[in-house]
Amino acid sequence: MIEVTDLNGVAFYLNCNLIESIRTIPETKVTLSTGNYYLVSETPKDILYKIIEYNRKIFSNLIITKEP
Repeated sequence: MIEVTDLNGVAFYLNCNLIESIRTIPETKVTLSTGNYYLVSETPKDILYKIIEYNRKIFSNLIITKEP
C-alpha cells in the first residue's frame, strides 16, 4: 500500500497492486482494476516512485534459491 493525498489534503492508503492507469487531467487520476478511481494531488511520477519504493521494501527480504 502506498500513501497518497486526495484533493482535500487528506492522506489515505491505496493498494498499488490494483493500479491500472495513472493520468493527468490536470489532476492525477489513478484508476484501479476494480473500476474505481481516485483524484490525488501527487504527480504520476511521484506515485511511480512510491510504488518502486514499496516494492523494494517488499522484495528486499525475498530469498531466491536455485533449483538443482
